[in-house]
Amino acid sequence: MTEQTALISGAGVAGPTLAYWLARAGFRPTVVERAAGLRSSGSPVDVRGPASRVAERMGITAKLREASTDATELKFVDDAGRRTGRVALGGDGGIELPRTDLAAILHDAARADAEFVFHDSITGLHQDGGGVDVTFERGADRRFDLVIGADGLHSNVRRLAFGPEHAFVEHMGVYIATLPLAEAAADATSIVMYNSPGRALAIHPSRGRGIAAFMFRGAAVPGFDHRDSALHKRMLAEAYEGAGWRVPELLERVREAEDLYLDSVSRVRLDGWSSGRIALAGDAASCVSLFGDGSTLAMAGAYTLAEELGRTPGDPASAFRRYESSHRKLVEPKQRNVSAAASLLIPATRGGLAARNFGTRLLPLITAARRLVPARAA
Repeated sequence: MTEQTALISGAGVAGPTLAYWLARAGFRPTVVERAAGLRSSGSPVDVRGPASRVAERMGITAKLREASTDATELKFVDDAGRRTGRVALGGDGGIELPRTDLAAILHDAARADAEFVFHDSITGLHQDGGGVDVTFERGADRRFDLVIGADGLHSNVRRLAFGPEHAFVEHMGVYIATLPLAEAAADATSIVMYNSPGRALAIHPSRGRGIAAFMFRGAAVPGFDHRDSALHKRMLAEAYEGAGWRVPELLERVREAEDLYLDSVSRVRLDGWSSGRIALAGDAASCVSLFGDGSTLAMAGAYTLAEELGRTPGDPASAFRRYESSHRKLVEPKQRNVSAAASLLIPATRGGLAARNFGTRLLPLITAARRLVPARAA
């Protein structure tokens, strides 16, 4: 059989992982990325559970550990910075590292066997029984046997092949913003979190430079644009007005920031993740964007998708169905638990805050509560 071609949109986490494994399944993968180079925030994410096994098979575990962060506990503080509770982190065998480093390590693993095209994006998809004709914003038209959208919560492939974003993306009542700090966090081994009702601010030591993560409750904003930095700064100023601890100081930095990231905590739900020869992976298919689980799910799903396509390369429809059936078993529990996890990290009332802080003195929070900084997994 002639080597089949596969176009993957997105060079984040799912895209390079999928390219690596598709090459080993006999495909010729191409990855197209809108950004001019590897694009990622330094927000910490996790590689654990099924993704740890994928990383081991890729031979990248040692590199992941070299890039890992040093956070060993989560500390809650009040307006004056006094500790009100703590939770020990780690112990599950996972690796936390900046998403920048994870994306770079995955790209390095895949680039010898895949074509990477940066600073371009897909503008049109037209499929028939034998393949997909693809038009690009900058490059020449090309034809591929398969197209996979691994391009995140605001997936371009999903929009072109399945329909408008609002039909599949559900706002979960929370927004998250991250801001890289110019200096290292004061405590290199602790994530420090401040709460007031409906709001949270966490300082994560990350690696080298610290990261500030703002998490706050809010209704869906009509016409919200995840690329509108001026809107994001206004939203943060309004949401955190009157808050204590380091909030006023960090809001000043937000006003001057050029690398602020803010987006809705959203859940992506589709009845099916494929349409003919086009399929979705990572956040494009099943976003659960509050915690670092997104990267774990992206790597695990990409591996499963490549494995199934390798089993029946001449029958992508069957492969897509098997992939979806298998991977939904990992995704759906995470999606169901988003609201419960948010209630622990961002209690809506003072009573809820008091109960949460008291509980940390008796029992650890659920494991998901330690993944504090959002991850654009795909």
